[in-house]
Amino acid sequence: MVIKGKILTVILACAATAGLFGCGKSEQAPRKKHLVIFSQCNNAEPYRAAQNTLLKKLMSQYDDVELVIKDGQQDNLKQIAQIEEAILQEPDVLIVAPNEREPLTKVMGKAVQAGIPTICLERDIVDPNNYTSYIRCDNRKIGQMAGQFIVDYLTKKHGSPKGRIIELLGLRAVEGEENRREGAKDIYGKYPEIQVVHQGMAKWLQDEARDRMVEALAANPVDKGGIDVVYGHNDPMAVGAYLAAKEAGREKEMIFIGVDGLGGPAGGIKKVMDGVLAVSFYYPLCVDKAAEIANKIIRERGFKPEKTYLMESFIITPENAAEMYKKYTFE
Repeated sequence: MVIKGKILTVILACAATAGLFGCGKSEQAPRKKHLVIFSQCNNAEPYRAAQNTLLKKLMSQYDDVELVIKDGQQDNLKQIAQIEEAILQEPDVLIVAPNEREPLTKVMGKAVQAGIPTICLERDIVDPNNYTSYIRCDNRKIGQMAGQFIVDYLTKKHGSPKGRIIELLGLRAVEGEENRREGAKDIYGKYPEIQVVHQGMAKWLQDEARDRMVEALAANPVDKGGIDVVYGHNDPMAVGAYLAAKEAGREKEMIFIGVDGLGGPAGGIKKVMDGVLAVSFYYPLCVDKAAEIANKIIRERGFKPEKTYLMESFIITPENAAEMYKKYTFE
């Protein structure tokens, strides 16, 4: 009877504590808040910092949502490891801005297979089955708009579509990079007297672009034809090129074109207002749509997001820059 009593005591003790620790297997206590994890490819880029700021602002409106932002630091292996860790945390929604499309494809597929709604943010991956929803802008169209602006500018400058272009590239194997380049080529490629005389890989960064532009200036002196247009595939690279050209006393020789059109005193819109950039092309942050979708997933039972959401872009010129600055500058 004593032995049976001891066994009964153990059973009752286990049952009493099961809600906290389980009996024989640890169970995770329910979360008090919905968890949204954002895997950001590189916080150091101004566009990425602006995404983070806006997403924090939007998510802070919901007391029952915890937002965690992880910085991949433009390192595929680091971002993959961070997503692996995120999967173990079982977030309600995972948002990923992939550093590069192929390396991030497999791990995003793991998240989907684990039943985690996964939003691919404005950079694609190889396999569309490896995300729940993709929020994107038409980078090819942006490239085509830039290409048309270049053709029109060169035609006005020289009397016919001819001239010399420097291109500053972000990262290879990134959809935005490829389509901003190829879209522009769709337009100016029709004119054999328009030539890309130099391409520099600047990794989306202003300082890198400044160094690449120093090389471009040396390779294209004025007496060899000089430079007419610098097309940076984002605003920081275009600004870096401008700074290098100004230091060399050649900034008036050419115009500088960027992409992103961020608000704020350091953003591309202000650079257009200041005459540093001739134009920029607004590239939506996309996190406002991501926040909307994430909250619907959390709150609306049975909600199924569309596979793709297409955000709009447009040109920012000296004529509309002040208006756009007011609209797209936020704290």
